[in-house]
Amino acid sequence: MTTGGAGPTEDRARDGGWSDQVNALGGFIRAQRQMAKLSLREMASMTRVSNAYLSQVERGLHQPSLKVLHSIADALHLNTEQLLRQAGWDASTAPEPEPRPRPAGPSSVEEAVRAETRLTEEQKTAIIGVYRSFLDS
Repeated sequence: MTTGGAGPTEDRARDGGWSDQVNALGGFIRAQRQMAKLSLREMASMTRVSNAYLSQVERGLHQPSLKVLHSIADALHLNTEQLLRQAGWDASTAPEPEPRPRPAGPSSVEEAVRAETRLTEEQKTAIIGVYRSFLDS
C-alpha cells in the first residue's frame, strides 16, 4: 500500500547531508552527555528543554535552535561553537544573541558590595567584576 508521498529512502536521499549533520550532532550531544554522566532528565532540567525533545535531538529527529544549542553547550560545559560546528553551522555567521541593556549607573548590587566593610578592596573589585560579567553574557 502506498501513501502517495515519498518513502523513507527517498526522504533520506532528498535530505542528503542535512539528515547526516543532524544525526552527527545528536550523536555528539549524546556522547558528551554520557561522558558528563548526566541522565536525559538531568540535562533536560539543566537546559529547560523537555527530555522528550532532547531525546529526539539526540536521535537526529530534530535540529535544535541556536537558543537550545546554547543551553545544551552550557549544561555540558562546552563551547557553543563546538556544537555549532557539529551542527554544520559556521559560528562566524550564526546570529549573536541580543545584548541585554545595561543600566546607566552603578546598580544597587555594586553599591552594596562597595559599602561592605568586611571585604578588602581586591575582593570588592573581584566580586563586582564577576557580577558585571554575568550581566554582559
